[in-house]
Amino acid sequence: MAESKNSPRRVVVMTGATSGLGAYALRQLTAQTDMRIIIGARGTVAENIEALPLDLASLASVRTFADAVKQRLGQDRIDMLVLNAGAQFRNGVSSSADGFEATFAVNHLAHYLLARLLLASMAEGGRLVITTSDTHDPAIMPFAPRVLNVQKLAHPPETRRGADMRAYPASKLCNLLTARAFAVLEEVKEKHIQVIAYNPGLTFGTRLGNSDPQRQSPPRMLNPFTHAILGALSKFNGALYPGTAERAGEALAQLSLGIVTPPPGRVYASLVRGEITFPDPSELARSDEARDRLWRESAVMVGLD
Repeated sequence: MAESKNSPRRVVVMTGATSGLGAYALRQLTAQTDMRIIIGARGTVAENIEALPLDLASLASVRTFADAVKQRLGQDRIDMLVLNAGAQFRNGVSSSADGFEATFAVNHLAHYLLARLLLASMAEGGRLVITTSDTHDPAIMPFAPRVLNVQKLAHPPETRRGADMRAYPASKLCNLLTARAFAVLEEVKEKHIQVIAYNPGLTFGTRLGNSDPQRQSPPRMLNPFTHAILGALSKFNGALYPGTAERAGEALAQLSLGIVTPPPGRVYASLVRGEITFPDPSELARSDEARDRLWRESAVMVGLD
C-alpha cells in the first residue's frame, strides 16, 4: 500500500546497498529519523527497509523494479536516488540477459534506464547520485578508454585481449557521462535536482571483484604490508590511497543527504585521502559530444526514445 501523500519522510531509492560501501552508506541513511528507504535487493534486509527484487543484468527486471517503486510510492516523491551497485567481470567476456557485455549492462545500462524511468518521480530539490570511479581516467588507469565506442563496449569482440580488464573503467566513464547528461536536462534544471557522480577511490572491504554485485562472498581485504606501500605511494598519487568501505560509504551518504554539495557547475565528486574533493574528470568525461552520443545510443539499447 502506498504511503500517504502527506508523509513527512524523505524517500531514498538505492541500489548496491547490501554490502561494501553501500552497506555503510545505508547505515548512515537509516540513522536519520525521517527516512523511508527502498532498495533493490534479494530477500529481506531489515524491518525498516523496503527491499524489492532487482537483477541489474536484466533490463526487464529494472523495469519491473521501477514500476514497483512507483506503485509503492503513490503520490510521494523520491528525494534521493542513489545508484551505487557495480560489478566487475574478470573471467573473459560475459553477457547480460539482454545480450550486452555484462559489466557495461550492469554498471551503465541498468542504471541509465532506472534513472530515466524514475526521473519523473523525483522530488523538487532532490539528488541523483551515481557511483563512478577514478579508473575512468587514463592518467590513473592505463586500461581506461581514450575514445568512446559505445557499440564495442556493448558488444566487444570476443578475441580482444584484455576486454574484461577494460570493461570496468569504461563502464565508470559511462556513469560519469550519464550523470553529466542528466545534469543538463531541462526537467532536472526545472526541478533543481542535484546530480552527482561519486568516485569512492581505491576502496578495500568491498565485494567489487565478484561477478555478481549482490553475491554474499567475502570482501577483498588488504594486508598490512600492501597497505603501507600504498600509503607511501599515495603521497605522490592520491588515487593510490587505500581507503576503507566505511569512509567511502559515509561520504556517499553525505553527498546523498546534501551534507556535502558540489560547487555550482560541478558534477564529479572524488574521495581523495578520505576527503571529498571536486576535481575535473578526464578529458573524455568532459566531452559534450561523447556525453550526448552515449545518451542517444544507450536509449536505443534500452528501448527508449
